Amino acid sequence: MTEKQTILVVDDEARMRKLVRDFLIKNDFSVIEASDGEEALDIFFEKQSQISLVVLDVMMPKRDGYDVCREIRQYDRSVPIIMLTAKGEERDELQGFSAGADEYLAKPFSPKILVARIEAILRRTGAGTENEVIEAAGIRLDHAAHTVTIDGTPVDLSFKEFELLHYFLENRGIALSREKILNHVWNYDYFGDARTIDTHVKKLRSKMGAAGEMIRTVWGVGYKFDP
Repeated sequence: MTEKQTILVVDDEARMRKLVRDFLIKNDFSVIEASDGEEALDIFFEKQSQISLVVLDVMMPKRDGYDVCREIRQYDRSVPIIMLTAKGEERDELQGFSAGADEYLAKPFSPKILVARIEAILRRTGAGTENEVIEAAGIRLDHAAHTVTIDGTPVDLSFKEFELLHYFLENRGIALSREKILNHVWNYDYFGDARTIDTHVKKLRSKMGAAGEMIRTVWGVGYKFDP
């Protein structure tokens, strides 16, 4: 029997937690709940090894979602985080990505869409590349260990940054459209929302230092990894 994957659902609204929990349980996930930011961090660090993904509200008492996301990212770069928010402004979305979120979903949202996105992320993390190591131009990416080194120096990447670099390395020398990148790395259609990919590429380049210059902008198309 396959062990259920555990999702940490963090929201100060009990009704919202119940809605998300019911849909996740119906789709064979295990759920842990937290009602504020401090409780979320206590639970996460107590049960970190058990948690496959975090669904995190932004506006909460004690500590907001951005703060919680940043603290989790200081200790765990690989656990996927989906942020939920009533805010729909571009700057709020960019703030979420800056804090280390991998996905951003504005309220109100369809619970079915949330579950689909969770399943897509978890499929991607477990998709048949467990033993894959890719090396190019001093970059070494180990998919099983979820590690990246550049000229032997470790580089800390979030889940989405890691997957983005993996896709670039798999397709080095090929110009990739934003649509292709989003559909592959995010596993669903982002409806042409280019700022999502642009934000992640900018952060990935920054973390890679001089090696980030190998991710080149192809004007009118998207990006190309060109060592």
